[in-house]
Amino acid sequence: MGSRSRSPVAAGPQEIFTDLREVADRVREELAREIPESAFEPPAEEAPAEQISRFAEQERARVLEAGARGLEKLAAGRDDEIGDDESFGLEAIVLLEGRPALLVQDSDFPPQEGDWAVLNGQRAAIRESLARVGRVDVSGHVSLDWVGTAFLVGRDVVMTNRHVAVEFARGDGAGWTFQPGLGAAMDLSREYGALPGAGGLTYAVTEVVGVHQGVDMALLRVAPAPGGQPLPTPLAVAADAPADLPGHPVYVVGHPAWDGRRNEPESMRRIFMDIYNVKRLQPGTANQLLPDRMVMTHDCSTLGGNSGSPVFDLTDHRVLGLHFGGRYGFGNYAVPLWSMPDDPLVRRAELNFV
Repeated sequence: MGSRSRSPVAAGPQEIFTDLREVADRVREELAREIPESAFEPPAEEAPAEQISRFAEQERARVLEAGARGLEKLAAGRDDEIGDDESFGLEAIVLLEGRPALLVQDSDFPPQEGDWAVLNGQRAAIRESLARVGRVDVSGHVSLDWVGTAFLVGRDVVMTNRHVAVEFARGDGAGWTFQPGLGAAMDLSREYGALPGAGGLTYAVTEVVGVHQGVDMALLRVAPAPGGQPLPTPLAVAADAPADLPGHPVYVVGHPAWDGRRNEPESMRRIFMDIYNVKRLQPGTANQLLPDRMVMTHDCSTLGGNSGSPVFDLTDHRVLGLHFGGRYGFGNYAVPLWSMPDDPLVRRAELNFV
């Protein structure tokens, strides 16, 4: 597979699927089950939208069929024969089958089949996690409406990335304050189809508790608006690491953003149906710990708006890490939070370590 510097795919199909041919067969079966084109002709005023929708479905089917051919070539050891269409199709299958980014609505996610049916049995706990992750919106910024993701880790403290906080805050040597004219808030309700601030779930950032200079972390104090709902209880932050970290099931919650710098922006839009900037559940696995760099890697499918997302342990739903970036084919990167309970900034913020 060719390198795609802006791809959300952090691992290849050989690393994710145990039986490549079985996955190819399953993809083709799902395509065959799709409703065939109807002979019904829509009214003239509806025809353009109908044609666009039909074209998008045909393009999606074409991409997935190319991916199925690519899977068969990989299974046969014919990697050198994989073309550009098949390479992109392989990415699409990884994103849709192996490492999906599931839309969240009403703090819930659709029922899952196949490899991620395990999520269904964890639904109640995952819903509690979803309800404590929000989008960081900004006001007064010249070019941005929102800058990343944050999650509740203390009684009134949320965590995000340093590179998210610096979009609205600045350090003066003695501490961190807001940039003149800028403000920020965390909205827990930025879901597909939901109105901004629905249900009083927007919390103003009232203080920059601190920005870490060693790792990509910022801690912010938040408060409900007058008449708004009180903050939920904080998430449990892992005080220790899983014994079996490589291959351990995890999930990320965040707000993947559209990135037009990809090699195939139109194909990407058709596959994801142009739905970005809203909350998604993104399952995957942890890969390794790089202690000298204070980094835990994982292979959940993430995009730019995931900056500041929590990486949850799927077995006990504690927050293992703070996602801050990634690189195609190598993995996504997170700060291992279990290694920081004695950090001065973390202690001052009184995180909910469990």
